[in-house]
Amino acid sequence: MRIGVISDTHGLLRPQAVAALKGVSLIIHAGDIGAPEILEHLGRIAPVRAVRGNTDRGEWARALPLTEVVDAGGVQLYVLHDLHTLALDPKAAGFAAVIFGHSHRPHLEGKNGVLFLNPGSAGPRRFTLPVSLAYLKVQGKSLHTEFVPLTV
Repeated sequence: MRIGVISDTHGLLRPQAVAALKGVSLIIHAGDIGAPEILEHLGRIAPVRAVRGNTDRGEWARALPLTEVVDAGGVQLYVLHDLHTLALDPKAAGFAAVIFGHSHRPHLEGKNGVLFLNPGSAGPRRFTLPVSLAYLKVQGKSLHTEFVPLTV
């Protein structure tokens, strides 16, 4: 199973991101979506699971959860926008990965057997940070990640 992981689009869904996500079986958006049309467009590529970010406002955004548990072929993923708001022990809760956004910085780290993944920002460039998304490949109980830089 190949999952597209995207975050911090802030209302901008780049054609490069759309092209990179074609062929994934699921898309996870880790917040700061910016507009409901982003989710609608992503939903035409693959099923979408999304959480609300700190800049997501309005009725459409209030319908989104702040956190989400995604079952990916028997592997449990925990999704939230800002890692600083993590209010549980992901290892004790049985999560294989924590997926987050907010910082606009791509990040990959293993802690206590849990993968922490921030795909970076796929929306407007912030400072000199890269514009990117990520793939999360689930093979049995193993997780493999790949960052996808978006040329802008």
